[in-house]
Amino acid sequence: MAVISPNRRVRKTPFTPGVEAEGVKGYTVYNHMLLATVFESVEADAAHLKQHVQVWDVSCERQVQIKGPDALRLMKMLSPRDMDKMQANQCYYVPIVDHNGGMLNDPVAIKLADDHYWLSVADGDLWQFALGIVIALGLDVDISEPDVSPLAVQGPKADELMTRVFGDEVRDIKFFRYKRLAFEDTSFVVARSGWSKQGGFEIYVEGTDYGMPLWDTLFSNGRDLNVRAGCPNGIERVESGLLSFGSDMRRENTPYECGLARFCNSPLDYIGKAALADQAKNGPPRQIRSLVIEGEIGPCTESWPLMAGGRQVGQVASAAYSPEFGVNVAIGMVDRSHWAPGTRIELMTEHGMRWAEVQEKFWR
Repeated sequence: MAVISPNRRVRKTPFTPGVEAEGVKGYTVYNHMLLATVFESVEADAAHLKQHVQVWDVSCERQVQIKGPDALRLMKMLSPRDMDKMQANQCYYVPIVDHNGGMLNDPVAIKLADDHYWLSVADGDLWQFALGIVIALGLDVDISEPDVSPLAVQGPKADELMTRVFGDEVRDIKFFRYKRLAFEDTSFVVARSGWSKQGGFEIYVEGTDYGMPLWDTLFSNGRDLNVRAGCPNGIERVESGLLSFGSDMRRENTPYECGLARFCNSPLDYIGKAALADQAKNGPPRQIRSLVIEGEIGPCTESWPLMAGGRQVGQVASAAYSPEFGVNVAIGMVDRSHWAPGTRIELMTEHGMRWAEVQEKFWR
């Protein structure tokens, strides 16, 4: 099997020694960093995540720091979401679009102060887009990548483990809110968030040297909880309808096509607003849908066309067999003409043609 060759362009993380000690079996590259993809197996990792607690090295969710007097002005330009409604200690899911309304990224924004934000980005060099706007308009904003590495604690036992490390205060954190909590001689932003539907937290570790001390503390406090190293899981996230930027949605897709209309509520003229006006009024021509695929399937490593009457009516970019539900679950971008629940569509995979059926909703 081919392996990833280490070099300066593909960075290790503050938690890499712990990840490797826990027996990681595979990596991908995400935002120029290592991201684990499997430990025991994708199926076993998913089953464990749903029952216990896992610690995920998601340092690859790099932070774009936006800081300065014009920080809020820039945030209002970058996203269709109404940034004036964002409160202190709050996290926001913020679609970022280009001048044509196409998705560039879907980060989580963290408001540290009125003039200070972090954007926890999906795979993509969003800082270059932000920096280009700052330079072009002469905004008084500094764009940088701080020494911040997120570590996720996910699963039904996450609250118990986090309480042992950070105290009872962690239980009071509401969804997509954060508190700054003490650890050793410093403190971290701790948010109730994460890329799973199993519940949990993300710890924004400021300072590389604190990475392994925190990792070791979590594991030493969680052995009786059956804590394990984990990573974003392909089965669980497709069951849950959690979209992957670069796979399920790309620049050719708008937020409305991605089912993100509720995050397009800014009254201001953000970048791309005019291009999105028709979809805002009349809806998109295609949209993300949950599907079930009949028969056996292999790994989904490329987009699979959805076909009807000899023409393409969509595509599937994420699919997996769900042992819990006993079906092949999938996320597809489907044309309006075929997105009604119960519609059966031909799906062309590299493993042969399969029938796919549009579902009413995702499994979680």
